[in-house]
Amino acid sequence: MLAADYNGFFSQAGLAFGFRWLHILVGIMWIGLLYYFNFVQVPAFAAYGDEAKARNIAIDKVARKALWWFRWAAISTFITGILITGITKDYFEGGDIGWGRFAGNVGISLGMLLGTIMMLNVWGVIWRNQKIVLANAATLLAGGEANPAAAAAGRKALMASRANAIFSVSMLFFMVYRAHAPSSGNVLTGSEVGIFWAITMVIVVVLELNALGLMPWKAQPNKGLNWLYDGGTRNLLIGMFGLWAIFLVMTEIFFKA
Repeated sequence: MLAADYNGFFSQAGLAFGFRWLHILVGIMWIGLLYYFNFVQVPAFAAYGDEAKARNIAIDKVARKALWWFRWAAISTFITGILITGITKDYFEGGDIGWGRFAGNVGISLGMLLGTIMMLNVWGVIWRNQKIVLANAATLLAGGEANPAAAAAGRKALMASRANAIFSVSMLFFMVYRAHAPSSGNVLTGSEVGIFWAITMVIVVVLELNALGLMPWKAQPNKGLNWLYDGGTRNLLIGMFGLWAIFLVMTEIFFKA
């Protein structure tokens, strides 16, 4: 009887709370480092100019360590998020209405989608290409020859990192939407859900294809949507909050009571 009545930290509800706490904790580490790379490291390393040796030392000693925490924070955020959905009672239940028709559930689903894409960008694009950049810096510091593929690898990593920064504001918005947005309990029609997801997928797919260099302008600086990635902090902030503004308007249109 006592065990049945137990509702402490190690109960099902308590563990769900614990994983949420860990999810936020490692998520702060992940997104904090994402913003460090985009708003601090990229412009700072560019400021080295012709001081190639100093830049390579910074890449080898600073970026290498930051990337270690970055990639493991990313996968930890993803795993704890999955554990939350598994251990939380009736997380995906929607009763007779259906889980996918509640505004808050559509929102958290989009947040999860964006977070998953961002994690895959970290491990599948950013880290794969940054390994080439790190190895090149170490080789040059040891007196070896430069790897001609390093510049292109660095550009690929940058584009994926910029895309993750652009996704991040909207991802965080939808992660908290379900529990805190005033319209999260509204019930949507099937057509509202369908149109919302259709528009969303077009936007997300285009931005991700652009990050992978698969749009017609490929990875050329300042071409097509790449202007969001080039031109410094201002353009990146336009992309981050511009995408969020689009989604905000969409929630006002489709998630209304």
